[in-house]
Amino acid sequence: MAAENDKSQITAPNLHVEAADGVTYRYRRFGIANESDLPLVCLVHYRANLDNWDPALVDALAAEREVILVDLAGVGGSTGTTPNTVEEMAHSAIAFLDALKVTRYDLLGFSLGGFVAQEMALFRPWQVRRLVLAGTAPRGGRDIHVYTAGAIRDAALADAPGAANLLVLFFEKSLTSQARGVEFVKRLGLRTAERDAPTDLAVRNAQLTAISAWGVHDDSQLQRLRSIRQPVLVANGDNDEMVPTENTHLLAEHLPNATLSIYPDAGHGFLFQYPAEFAAEVNAFLGH
Repeated sequence: MAAENDKSQITAPNLHVEAADGVTYRYRRFGIANESDLPLVCLVHYRANLDNWDPALVDALAAEREVILVDLAGVGGSTGTTPNTVEEMAHSAIAFLDALKVTRYDLLGFSLGGFVAQEMALFRPWQVRRLVLAGTAPRGGRDIHVYTAGAIRDAALADAPGAANLLVLFFEKSLTSQARGVEFVKRLGLRTAERDAPTDLAVRNAQLTAISAWGVHDDSQLQRLRSIRQPVLVANGDNDEMVPTENTHLLAEHLPNATLSIYPDAGHGFLFQYPAEFAAEVNAFLGH
């Protein structure tokens, strides 16, 4: 359970737990437990660490429930080697939760984190109550095997990505979306103490390998989604160029119990462009 005064991504301490897989995981756990008493476990995007979660989003979630953010194996402040398959990443997340003795939870997976969340729901269906899949895609989906658009490819593969790369990858080209993107980048810098360790090129390369394997076009893989019986909120911007929005519609079509939500004038980072609105939608969907 989070300490009573740990209510913000900006101030929550970095915590560590050693799991049975030999990895010491860095995580943050904060917020207010509600009637369900189930934490919301958040799995982040490609090349990201704990500090890549927007405080405006996760703090709004934590106002109504307990939130757990984690660096999976080899990422940020966690030890070990970054897996190069989504399946191994899911096992990493499960090992972490087993070490915390968290036996039932809700999941929010963004982008690559959404791939991992799907596998966790398939591997441990008795533990996952509800899922939120944001800006993500099913295995075998559309146009995710390799980044083809020049600007997206260059920003995604850059050796030393910065704020400009996030604006290209996450936000629409409109003035309104880009302005929201600048605000998001500023919020990422609000935490000044105990910042997480940056991800390195080994993380990039392992995660790229996992994304590419997941993204090999194969419609037969969509049938796997029938086994995810939990309620799922699938959401995205209306023009995600990094994980094309068509994939969100595929998820909504093939998941048996899905709710679809598309945000206007938004791209991959819609949840950071509309943090208050998306947090309210997630909190309402997860309920109490």
